[in-house]
Amino acid sequence: MTPGEITALLFEKDYFSQWLGLQVDESGEGYCKLHYRINEQMLNGFGIVHGGVVFSAADSAFAFACNSHGILTVALDVSISFTRPARSGDLLFVEARELHLGNKTGLYEIRTTNESGELIALFKGTAYRTSREVK
Repeated sequence: MTPGEITALLFEKDYFSQWLGLQVDESGEGYCKLHYRINEQMLNGFGIVHGGVVFSAADSAFAFACNSHGILTVALDVSISFTRPARSGDLLFVEARELHLGNKTGLYEIRTTNESGELIALFKGTAYRTSREVK
């Protein structure tokens, strides 16, 4: 399967990513770019996007990027730094890039930006590559 076919297969079964309104724009080996629009249900008590929403979208892009090689891959460790708030109506872009791919682990950087290209959050993920194929 191609990376695009793998992403489509995973997305088809990923009801949470669908519920978030994520739209996959591009996928390739070790890469995924998607976007979504913030709505009122995604806001916290301060009127800005809940960090869990931004984290979840970045985690989905991470999953699509690290599974793009066709090997079932899961998160070992992740962290996120929030740099700027987003509000209802904002369009956010999430871009996952593979920084390193080893036999059993991979390292990924996932950047969430707004329409002006300003960094909203930086997510770093380490992934474990199992011995099973994505099916």
